[in-house]
Amino acid sequence: MHEPPTPPASWRVALPHTAAAVPVARALVRSALAELKHSADSDTAELLTAELVANAVEHTAGEGPIELVVELLPTGCQVEVHDPDPAPPGNLTVPGPARSPTPGRNTGAASC
Repeated sequence: MHEPPTPPASWRVALPHTAAAVPVARALVRSALAELKHSADSDTAELLTAELVANAVEHTAGEGPIELVVELLPTGCQVEVHDPDPAPPGNLTVPGPARSPTPGRNTGAASC
């Protein structure tokens, strides 16, 4: 018996470096999870995505696009947001763990 092809397990989308990217990113995550009837908590996924995109818009310079990556996993989903600003975020009050992001790209990630 022939099985239908499985849908892609991840998406990469370029978003504008403006506040308009936030609701677009939320809608993309909601649609992806609903279309695939995925078991991930879509409310949490939407909220985390909105926060990551809003942070990228607010705390990075430049006009380049912000990249949204959504990966569906057997246990939920992973959302990543990348921006083109090579400078680390400024005005951090609590130092975070040492990480080695891709050169020239800041990254935020969340699992839902």
